[in-house]
Amino acid sequence: MLNCLSLSATFGALVWGFQDGHLEGIVGEFEATGTITWTVPILLFCIAFGLSMDYEVFILSRIKEEYDRTGDNTLAVARGLERIGRLVTAAAILLAVVFLGFIISGIVYLKAIGVGLALAILMDAFLVRGALVPAFMRLAGRFNWWAPGPLRALHRRIGISDSDGDGRTRHITAVQTATRSESSR
Repeated sequence: MLNCLSLSATFGALVWGFQDGHLEGIVGEFEATGTITWTVPILLFCIAFGLSMDYEVFILSRIKEEYDRTGDNTLAVARGLERIGRLVTAAAILLAVVFLGFIISGIVYLKAIGVGLALAILMDAFLVRGALVPAFMRLAGRFNWWAPGPLRALHRRIGISDSDGDGRTRHITAVQTATRSESSR
């Protein structure tokens, strides 16, 4: 849902800027045709979705590590964002600057891709991942960590866990666990 929110805002900005021609003087000379090439939204969706998933994995993995260490959802969200926020912000700004470099192209298609990706990345990193996701996770509380019963049972049965309860990540596989059990007999 949150990806759709940031992409919808990006598509709206592209329609305003390129389809209606409001960005004509800002990003260079082009002729507004009243349409956007059909491949622009598809390409924007694919690239922006992939990049936003990277940000999401970084953020959620830090929050989950903190939750496993402390057991406090509110503290985990705050500390997780504190630890990864600068990295995500720097990466978003760097990628946005790179994509804004497409503006110097003489091809309107590339200008639209560059502006669209820069907007999508900045909105996703600052608004969605920096404000909406933490707010939702704070409100959801312990339901953030819910998993279906059969999946939890499977994880317990084969020994899959994110941490050992002390906040340290486990790197023991099910095969290593079985080997240790057999060698102790």
